[in-house]
Amino acid sequence: MGILAWIILGGLAGWIASLIMGTDGSQGIFLNIVIGIVGAMLGGALFNFIGSTGVTGLNLWSLVVATVGAAFFIWFVQLVRN
Repeated sequence: MGILAWIILGGLAGWIASLIMGTDGSQGIFLNIVIGIVGAMLGGALFNFIGSTGVTGLNLWSLVVATVGAAFFIWFVQLVRN
């Protein structure tokens, strides 16, 4: 996957995860992209660990994996902050 695909996937996943976790108002587009990219890596590792397919490209499955990872990352950051 190219850098542009990572940015698009990360931005979408980070935005969706921030809506799910209720942090959308405190994040900007740059933070959504960063959280989405970190979430894609975490989600890919988690899904590979449980025996499923991780991030495979710019498709719907990868968006789901990245969103799950990004939501987990936001939850973890909130846990550490509080």
